[in-house]
Amino acid sequence: MNQLPIVEALPRLQQALTASQIIIEAPPGAGKSTWLPLWLLEQAEIRGRIIMLEPRRLAARTIAQYLATQLGETPGGRIGYRMRGESRVGKDTRLEVVTEGVLTRMLQADPELDGVGLLIFDEFHERSLQADLALAFALECQALREDLKIMVMSATLEGLALDSLLPDAAVVQSAGRSFPVTLEYQPRNQHSRLDEAMGRAILAALDHFDGSVLAFLPGEREIRGTQDWLNGKTGSEVELRPLYGRLTLAEQQAAIAPAGPGRRKVVLATNVAETSLTIDGISIVVDSGLERQSQFEPQSGITRLHSRQISQASATQRAGRAGRLQPGACLRLWSQEQQERLAARRPAEIEQSDLASFLLECAAWGAEPEQLPLLTPPPSPLLAAARNQLASLGLLTGAQLTPLGRQVWQLGTEPWLGQLLLTAKDWQRQGRAGALADAAYLVALRGGRPLG
Repeated sequence: MNQLPIVEALPRLQQALTASQIIIEAPPGAGKSTWLPLWLLEQAEIRGRIIMLEPRRLAARTIAQYLATQLGETPGGRIGYRMRGESRVGKDTRLEVVTEGVLTRMLQADPELDGVGLLIFDEFHERSLQADLALAFALECQALREDLKIMVMSATLEGLALDSLLPDAAVVQSAGRSFPVTLEYQPRNQHSRLDEAMGRAILAALDHFDGSVLAFLPGEREIRGTQDWLNGKTGSEVELRPLYGRLTLAEQQAAIAPAGPGRRKVVLATNVAETSLTIDGISIVVDSGLERQSQFEPQSGITRLHSRQISQASATQRAGRAGRLQPGACLRLWSQEQQERLAARRPAEIEQSDLASFLLECAAWGAEPEQLPLLTPPPSPLLAAARNQLASLGLLTGAQLTPLGRQVWQLGTEPWLGQLLLTAKDWQRQGRAGALADAAYLVALRGGRPLG
């Protein structure tokens, strides 16, 4: 562990701990998520517990497990984690890895974060809506507590403009640890099926290179299609493992674990595997160049999932997964000319999301979005659509939560879903037959899911 690149930055890190705000730029493989938190636990400058935000549930659980193992423990001891519906935290926990919705609610419940000495925002370059909001709340919390430290960690600072939000922050940069990765461009025929094109590329990669394969696909449907296409074509020595957010814990752990002796593995993953996670044995990446992103349409009030090309930053992150542990290769199913035309980075979620839940959180915090220290201001059309939605649901009057709005906020669901469930419950009390069945039907129709 002492060979990790982040160790070389220790003198600068030690000096940075005297500041109340710290920015760390460290590429994947530097050790910022897997070594630095344990070092921070030993520093006298950190008085109180450490809360570390991980944007993805899989990463939060895996990192907490890894950190606890380094101390010879299991999660729930000095290292714990907390996410919606799952918690491994004990009385001795000093470092808690949490997911985004959990951190926002912790700040809402205790705006001074009593007993917490350091807040860490890991993988901030992903620019999730909840991470942006939680950082804004944390900065307002810091105004109440001068001893609270905030650390923002990112694989890159390019394009983030964090210096405008945190002008007085100490900045520490660390090199990454990566091996050379050979890039090959093999554009697929756009009229061919994606699962077949990916399957053929994976078979070719297995024939030409050693090691296991990490294949990036946009979503669960494409992963299952590619897995079906590959079944029976890879040989008995190759394990096929899907990896996406809706899998069980056991299935996710099977994808991350090393292949058995004398065997190879093909992990078919969404961009959940783009950062944070190190998957043992991977030396080949096969990249479809696609990802699934949600896009809110304020005119219709509907959020749609679109498959679209990834950014250059994402392409670089994905390719780097092949060189985390040894020299590797990355096969891209697009041309070098297309690579040069890709957007530099994906938009921040706040620029293209339904902001109704975001606005509800702001109202519960007692502030208008325009008053918060946000890295990216929310677009006016999206804010207007959110205000209209919440007002029509009876959850917001001006900038204030209505009694129903507070009940919905406490549920932690999407606003329309919370309002629907509470209304159905009220109907049931009134003896209106079929109310819950009607509510369930509408939830299924809209595909609603709780947040967190």
